[in-house]
Amino acid sequence: MINKFAQSALINPNSKILIVDDSPENIETVEQILEDFKYEIFKALNGDDALELIEKIDPNIILLDVMMPGKNGFEVAEILKQNEKTRLIPIIMLTALDGQDERLRGYQIGVDDFISKPFNIFELRARVRNLLQLHTYISELDHAEQIIFSLARTVEAKDKYTEGHSERLSIMSTKLGRKISMSESDLVILRRGGILHDIGKIAIQDSILQKEGPLSDEEFEIIKTHPAEGERICAPLKSLKPILPVILHHHEKYNGSGYPAGLKGSDIPIHARIMGIVDCYDALTTTRSYRPSMSVDRTLGIMDNETIKGKWDPFLFNKFLELVEDMEFAELV
Repeated sequence: MINKFAQSALINPNSKILIVDDSPENIETVEQILEDFKYEIFKALNGDDALELIEKIDPNIILLDVMMPGKNGFEVAEILKQNEKTRLIPIIMLTALDGQDERLRGYQIGVDDFISKPFNIFELRARVRNLLQLHTYISELDHAEQIIFSLARTVEAKDKYTEGHSERLSIMSTKLGRKISMSESDLVILRRGGILHDIGKIAIQDSILQKEGPLSDEEFEIIKTHPAEGERICAPLKSLKPILPVILHHHEKYNGSGYPAGLKGSDIPIHARIMGIVDCYDALTTTRSYRPSMSVDRTLGIMDNETIKGKWDPFLFNKFLELVEDMEFAELV
């Protein structure tokens, strides 16, 4: 009969657990502790075999011995936590080491938990169960994010003239952010903001997005709703909260002439100011349904004149000019 621990664990049916230990006896012990559960158990006797197996099975959790020949547990964990594809897999390190330095090293690498040998049966079961539940929750959030990003790319698919626009903005805004020495977390906001900035256009009729020639005043007012609509779409995901100001304010202008809030100067979030500049540059240098593409020189001339009139942040625009002049955007222009 399945005990109460196993009943709780059924929240994660058929979870894949990888046990990595150079001692077959230790692996067998862990298997016996977890045998009441409907887990799918995989085994590896060393770090290299574990890394190879992880690529094939994509485990839901890894129980990793610290002391092994070849790559030790710390080295394996560091490789996994630095890899975008595996960094969210929970890792419990199995260790006979009691030193705080070893545990601190593990936590700094990104290890999620430690369990000491010899194992406490109930502790091991409970910690495995809790981390599996957390992994399930994170996976659901990741899936929801993927849907949001797919929606953003659907916007481009509605208009052949904007193909690749969001990807180019993601790259260019990140380059400009790096040019002014922004932090890695800021660069992530720019990278993701470039992809998501126009997601609100999913709610705009194709007849307006793809219209040949200038928009009417009424049609332009509809277009102006896309930043707020985009924010509304992304707001439910807490992981996208840092991106919301980019989505909402990328059409603000430094002199207050933009929308939707008419923000001025430094009141406009810096990520949105950067996105506005690269958005304008990309729009002018690519063909649209209502006009042909412009040359880089003509585009920069127009934007320089607009900066003089107060439309763009002069510091950011000058840094953008340096990037273009240094041919750092050569692959895009």
